[in-house]
Amino acid sequence: MASEAEWPSLGSETRPWVPRIPPELVAAAIRHRHQGPYQAAVVPFIAQQPLQLPGDVLALADQAATELARFDAELGSDLAPFATVLLRSESASSSMIENLTSGAKAIVLAELGETGKRNATSIVANTRAMRAALDLADRLSPGAILAMHQALMDGIDPRAGHWRDEQVWIGGTTYGPHDAAFIPPHHEHVPALIDDLTAFLQRTDMPVLVLAAIAHAQFETIHPFTDGNGRTGRALVHSVLRGRGLARNVTIPISAGLLTDTNRYFDALTFYRDGDPGSIVAAFAEAAFAATSNGRALVADLRGISDHWATVITARRGASAWMLADLLLRQPIVDAASVAAKLGMAPQNALRAIGPLVDAGILTEFTGQQRNRMWQARAVLGAIDAFADRARRRAR
Repeated sequence: MASEAEWPSLGSETRPWVPRIPPELVAAAIRHRHQGPYQAAVVPFIAQQPLQLPGDVLALADQAATELARFDAELGSDLAPFATVLLRSESASSSMIENLTSGAKAIVLAELGETGKRNATSIVANTRAMRAALDLADRLSPGAILAMHQALMDGIDPRAGHWRDEQVWIGGTTYGPHDAAFIPPHHEHVPALIDDLTAFLQRTDMPVLVLAAIAHAQFETIHPFTDGNGRTGRALVHSVLRGRGLARNVTIPISAGLLTDTNRYFDALTFYRDGDPGSIVAAFAEAAFAATSNGRALVADLRGISDHWATVITARRGASAWMLADLLLRQPIVDAASVAAKLGMAPQNALRAIGPLVDAGILTEFTGQQRNRMWQARAVLGAIDAFADRARRRAR
């Protein structure tokens, strides 16, 4: 899908390579392949670059933006619990693109402080990065991007919240960049390129979804961090959508839409680097349609669960059990301490809220312990896992 206007493709520059791993620790064949200089990408500035996209791509992006706004408006007056669930689901989907997968139960347990599942802990960190992106939506700057990365990688990467200070590459071997599929720009160029990107984000001469898609592709091309670039770059998309008013109420699960065809997404990033911005715009537009469809299915499932619960809870209306039922739609695993904290009651009274929901079959205790017991709402966890399963189905 070629763009009608000239968009700058990447150049390259020759850089000397000094191996980081002692040569005696590496096979001779690998050492031989990684001798001598390598070619790093030279990324063009885009802050003032004219953009003209094919009419069909612009029409698709316009239709997708209308769909995103409609979905956001549908939930605008009924946010709880959908804002929380959609944010968590988007964070999990963005992590899945990086092959970080985890079930809904493990993710919620990680939110409650469980540290045994590394992937789930990483997904919770991604949720923090998403929240940081939304909080900073009206003041995007290099510092805001660093804050998103800090929220994502704090405690995981010692360089969290800092631009990379070394060459990175994608694909190939860990020994050197010479066999890599893509070698981002040398780290000395990163600050200036990020300054240019944030200047690009101030432009008002293109539709919001187009702006977000191109900014994301440029960010991934710069690859400003040693780790966490993909997740930070997708969080940046939500910051743009929120800041420009296209998604005011909820985090629309765009990554879940991209997840339906990750090959197309990664190919579109490659096409962008070759001077074709239309492909990444089209990929994001199609992802928006998939995201809103999947998001509506999740919301419908949660509403159906809530309606069913209303027929089986026998406690009087207004009792704490009803308040807990509302909480379970966004936090489907609880213990006595979390119930007490969320509902504003003494810990010893939490079981008064939990008991009726156990009797109704809404909550199930799963630790089997006498102390530190936890309960799960299996129906809600199942709905969230079904959302993830739909997102993982590859386009055919």
